[in-house]
Amino acid sequence: MITAQNLRMHELIGLRARVAKSLSLPYQGISGVVLDETKNTIVLEAQGRQRRIPKRGCVFLFTLSSGEKAELDGNRIAYRPFDRPKKLK
Repeated sequence: MITAQNLRMHELIGLRARVAKSLSLPYQGISGVVLDETKNTIVLEAQGRQRRIPKRGCVFLFTLSSGEKAELDGNRIAYRPFDRPKKLK
């Protein structure tokens, strides 16, 4: 089960997310469903189009399946998704 404490170890695809803070103002406030994730970016489907958001310099607010909200600093998850569990132990 995904919780706020273990979110960064889990798959993010399919979760709702919003860019809560960003060093680049055009990204701030973008929200949608996570469609894809790479080492350096998260792809959100926002307002019918895909937006590629850099992880570094952004803080994301995820809505978990339980309805709980969890904030995650993109700098802390800037790894390939399948490498994260190994690197974050």
